Amino acid sequence: MQEVVPVNSTHRNSQDTRLLAALGAANSSTRLQAALAVGTHADPGLVDALVARCAIEPDFFVRDMLTWALTRLPSKITVPRLRAELDSERAQARSQALHTLSKIGDRSAYPAITRSLLHDADDEVARTAWRAAVVLVPDGEQKGLAAELASQLGRGDRNVKLSLSRALVALGDVIEPALRTGMASDDPTVSAHARATKLLLHDPDVGFDAAVDEAKRIVALGPERDEGTAC
Repeated sequence: MQEVVPVNSTHRNSQDTRLLAALGAANSSTRLQAALAVGTHADPGLVDALVARCAIEPDFFVRDMLTWALTRLPSKITVPRLRAELDSERAQARSQALHTLSKIGDRSAYPAITRSLLHDADDEVARTAWRAAVVLVPDGEQKGLAAELASQLGRGDRNVKLSLSRALVALGDVIEPALRTGMASDDPTVSAHARATKLLLHDPDVGFDAAVDEAKRIVALGPERDEGTAC
């Protein structure tokens, strides 16, 4: 019979202590290696430390590794902790929690992506909420999500508009009624954004900027010239 070697809890605790210290090191490479090590060993006892670090980590690549480490843990542990983080006052905490939930892919988290998150005043939080909602939306609820997203057509700069268009297009043809509402808007920015999104829906190969330019041209010409241009 093979001898069972007892776990040295003192060694394990000291290793965890070193990893926790490394997650907060001044050097980003050290933090990256620590996040990699935590994810490799997949210790559920470090979930709180990983989530807390996500909220304040300044380096994109380290944040990405922290997310990967969290996806390595059981979702029954990570999802409730991440859902709680969605109520944080810190924008990065909300954004990273949404991003990680989308990577985990557990659709039970969808109800936590509230209307307030989809309309978050922070553009990065809102953009991440849009992407996460599209990934996690249950079958049969896509139309309602499309209407919610389309209510923000015209929002923000080019990057924000592009993120919203991509999120809508990812939902497929179910977005058509919401886009028609947007195209009928008296606000030319909203109308052009809706038309550009429709162009992208029917021709994914067209560039976003080209779609926006074409949509603006159609708006300038008037709705009577719109028939058949977006398909």
